[in-house]
Formats: sequence, C-alpha cells, structure tokens
Amino acid sequence: MDAKALEAIPLFAGLSRKEREHVAQRADDVDIAPGTQLMKQGRFAHEFFVILEGSVEVTKDGDRLTELGPGDFCGEIALVEHDRRTATVVANTPVHAIVMHARDFDAMQAELPHVAALINGAIRERMARG
Repeated sequence: MDAKALEAIPLFAGLSRKEREHVAQRADDVDIAPGTQLMKQGRFAHEFFVILEGSVEVTKDGDRLTELGPGDFCGEIALVEHDRRTATVVANTPVHAIVMHARDFDAMQAELPHVAALINGAIRERMARG
C-alpha cells in the first residue's frame, strides 16, 4: 500500500507522513468486481475497508441503508465491537479499496489512538442512525 495515497482519504488525511507509512504497512489495496459481496450481515468480521474508487451498497435485513463511495469506510463496527457484521455490503461498481485485516486493524488502533478515536466517532454516528 502506498502511504502517499492515504493523504486523500479523510480518515487518514490528518496523520503525519510517518503515521501514514505505519498504516500503509498494515494495509493492502485491492480491486473488487461489481456484484462482489464484501461482507454479509450476521457473519464474523475479519477485515475493514476504505473505499478509494467506486461505490458499494449497504443493506440491513434486506433494506437499503446507504451507498458509500471514495473516502468512506465500512466493516469497522464488527471489528471494534468484536461482534458479527451489522450489515451486508456489495460492490455496485468496480471498487478499488484499502483492506486491513482484524489483527492489523487492532494494532493500528493501539498504535494510533487518535485514528481509533475517529473510527469510534464514526461508529457512534452510524449506530445512532440505526
């Protein structure tokens, strides 16, 4: 993962160059085909995604919740809460994303607590919306 690419992502934009390099070492970039299911509601969480290009649809109990695009992220609630996925996410278009697996995500949160605070703030917002 290229640390420079993280500058354009709001979640990581405020990090120092060294901190972005640290995150980049723990993340991979992936290309996802349209129609691919990134996560399924009720399943255990194994990764966290940040969308660089493209869009995904988020559904819960079969109802559309939202569409996420560049700069948005998903999969964090179940990782942070150590629980099952709260929604299903499917790629609407070709998607280029950053993926961070659970162990790396946990390490990032421990090593970069201010990033963890941003992610936890986003979780509280999403859970408040239902």
